[in-house]
Amino acid sequence: MEPKYKRVLLKLSGESLAGEAGTGLDFQTIDKICRGIKKCSDAGIQIGIVVGGGNYWRGRSSGTMDRTRADHIGMLATAMNALAVADVLESMGLDVRVMTSIFMQQIAEPYIRNKAIRHLEKGRVLIFGCGTGSPFFSTDTASSLRAAEIEADVMLKATMVDGVYDKDPHKYDDAVRYDTIKLDDVLTQHLGVMDATAAAMCADNDIPIIVFSIDDPDNIYRACMGEQVGTLVE
Repeated sequence: MEPKYKRVLLKLSGESLAGEAGTGLDFQTIDKICRGIKKCSDAGIQIGIVVGGGNYWRGRSSGTMDRTRADHIGMLATAMNALAVADVLESMGLDVRVMTSIFMQQIAEPYIRNKAIRHLEKGRVLIFGCGTGSPFFSTDTASSLRAAEIEADVMLKATMVDGVYDKDPHKYDDAVRYDTIKLDDVLTQHLGVMDATAAAMCADNDIPIIVFSIDDPDNIYRACMGEQVGTLVE
């Protein structure tokens, strides 16, 4: 069976790497996620990954910290997560490269678009750290930016819920999940799938988004193969 998508951008939240603890790194959880990624790579799918940093840092935690400095701390958190995911994937025999948008020569390659595409063409799993490298932009925006730059066929947004709902399913028992929805509707209804900048960038570049639960890491593979998983945001 041929994959539906040949090149994908996978967004992993920092929280998804923390397991039940909610903070830090849970390597049993990361191992499960990486097995799903390996299954895709083994099927010949080119994979770029953007990792968040919420398992270490959630913006201006004190409420008074300078926003730029707080965002820089968050970028460093994503670099730690990128290295952890890379290590687990390498232990599974995959060829992995970590690229960061902040220069840190000793531990990662600087992000260069043409070099990133070359890594993907050679079958390497590529992990992007440090977001966009600029403050005031979320890792969702970094994901949509990298997806556009590497010409990904789809952006896979692995979350802690199993799709897009008309309202918060954690608060409302009657919340309804969408199988498909338009990006314009996500924006106008303020559904909170991702920030407006990220959604607009995907819309401008005709990049579909699949939002699904990472609780079952095989969902990554199923989404790449074209199975109905979570919500397709067109």
